This record gives sequence, C-alpha cells and structure tokens, in this order.
Amino acid sequence: MNVFLRSSFIFLIYTLPFVSLTYASPLDKIKLPHGFHIDFYAKNVFNARSLSLSDSGVVFVGTRKLDKVYAIVDRNKDNKADQIYILAEGLNSPNGVAYKNGDLYISEISRITKLVNIEEHLSAPPKPIVVYDQLPKEKWHGWKFIRFGPDEKLYVPVGAPCNVCEKKDDRFASIMRMDKTGQNQEIYAKGIRNSVGFDWHPKNNELWFTDNGRDRLGDELPPDELNHAPKKGMHFGFPYCHGKNIADPKFGKKEKCDEFTPAAQELGPHVASLGMRFYTGEMFPENYHNQIFIAEHGSWNRSKKIGYRITLVTLQNNKPVNYEVFAEGWLEGEKPWGRPVDVLVMPDGALLISDDYANAIYRIWYDPIEK
Repeated sequence: MNVFLRSSFIFLIYTLPFVSLTYASPLDKIKLPHGFHIDFYAKNVFNARSLSLSDSGVVFVGTRKLDKVYAIVDRNKDNKADQIYILAEGLNSPNGVAYKNGDLYISEISRITKLVNIEEHLSAPPKPIVVYDQLPKEKWHGWKFIRFGPDEKLYVPVGAPCNVCEKKDDRFASIMRMDKTGQNQEIYAKGIRNSVGFDWHPKNNELWFTDNGRDRLGDELPPDELNHAPKKGMHFGFPYCHGKNIADPKFGKKEKCDEFTPAAQELGPHVASLGMRFYTGEMFPENYHNQIFIAEHGSWNRSKKIGYRITLVTLQNNKPVNYEVFAEGWLEGEKPWGRPVDVLVMPDGALLISDDYANAIYRIWYDPIEK
C-alpha cells in the first residue's frame, strides 16, 4: 500500500488481488433471471454509495457515512478492480459524484466541489475547488445524488429536513439545477421528499427520479415513488400527498391531491428506493433496453423488512406498465447482509451495483451459455 500526502488530505492506493476462496461466495444467494450472473467488481470500498463513470472507464464512488471519495480502476480489463484510490478525505457526507469534461464534481451537505482533471492525478489528487457553497446545512436528508443532465446543467436535489413538514425555503423538497460553474441556480421540480437517484430517458431526454416516502404511517403506507418530470415547474405533492393520491393525515387538509403530479409508478412501501438508471447497453436482452433499474436500499423501521434488492420498471409509450424484482437475496429472513445503493451501466453493457453495507461493488452481466 502506497501513501501520498498532499495539503491536508491523505491519499491511499490499494492494489487488490482477487484470490480464489475455498468457501462459497455470499453472491451465491443472489437470485437473478436466467442467463444473468453476478460477481464482485471491487471489495473493501467502504460505505460505497453513488456511482459515476469517466470516459475512460474509471468508476468514481461517493460515501455518506464516511468522508471519502474513491476512484476504482480496472487496468487489465478483466472486469475486476485492480486499484482503489482515495481521492479526498475530510468531506461532509460526499454522497454524490458526477464526472464532466475531465473534472469530478462532489456533493456535500451544503456545497458542491470539484477535482480538476482528475484522471491525470489519481495517485496525487488536487485539493477540491468549491463550485457552490450556499446549499442548506441541515443534515436530515442533506446527502445528495448529483448528475449532469442533457442540458449540461448540474442537477442537485435538496431533501426535506424532516420526516414530513412545510418549510419556507423553497429549495427544500426539490430538485435544483445550476451551471457547472455554480451559477444560475433554479428549482426544476418541487414536492419531492428525498430523491437519491435520477436519470434521463435515452430517447427523449425526459427526467425520471426516485423519491423516498414518509415514515410513521404504518408498514404499508405510503409507497416509495418513481416520478416523471418532463418539464420544469412540476410539483409532486410532498408534504400534502403521497404516491398517486394518498392525502397526508396532517398536511393533506391544506391541498388536494389532484392539484399535483401523481407518482408515475408506486414502488414498495419503505423500500428506500435510491439509485436508478435507464439501461442503455446492448449486452442484456432487448426487452431490458431503455428500461429502468432501481436500487432499493431496504426498509429501516418496518415491522417486516422489505427492499434490499434491484427492481425493474418496464415502460411502454413512456408510461410504466410493470414493476418487478430483478435481483434479490441480500435479505435473509429479517437479516440483511447487503444493501444496494446505486446502479451504473458500463460500456460493455454490464450493470454495476454499489453496496454501502457490504462495502462492495458488484457486476451483473448476461450470458445465456455461461454456467
């Protein structure tokens, strides 16, 4: 292990030999459709959260409970990580990462920073440069998933600082967007309790996003949501309404549900839907193309746990027609051993999945002949 010191940060490089194990892999417990396979892409990626991909195939990983951002490199192209670089430490819940034009953008609780020309400096990264530092400082739902949209804007969600509440600051419970310089901030969509994953349809560039439903309404209510925001200015109901038309018992008396945009697809109750991606690869069978994969992190306060899986939402004519489990097995009875966070389509068409509980990145691929 090599150690680099730069400014006030310590950077580590891990060389990762993948050694054959004599005992069964925990991934043997994962159930997948016929022809699909799963293996570790990288291990010891502690608290692995949001994922982003560089043009050359470097995978960047944010964390929430730690203060680190990683880069994962597969130099010999064998679909297993060779090195893990720690790019920065001492950050405030750097959950979101977004690669753009050679730079890596990082979302913290109250600010966006970037690492300039990062692929040229993986072993000795530069000090983060502040892009924007005027985001709310509340930590409840303060961690952020970020991505650049087709309009070249950086999209930044700001979660509600509560279970359910009203706030005068319109930025709460919204998805914002701004220039890559941090200028021209505006609210794109409102009424969103806490989105930790979004993507744009590959055919029409329309935004879709997951949203975590409120707690303390029992095991079955409300559902998590998959939402569709094709234009600026839409309101998705929080805190007044949940799902398609479920009035909040406290705030629902103030506004009618038909005044808001309902969920495009109701997901499982309390599944903690986080990362989502449209499948844009060619490896998977055609019925998966341009469909939505969702990482369901898993419930934390339900009497019987749910989630801890990857689900698939199928669209027809730009509307959801099916919601089903794609990969499961991280939950055994009431005991989870893994919690999927984000999904990422790789250049070869394989799907990466981050897991902040098992501290790993998985790779799912399709080969109907392979056993």
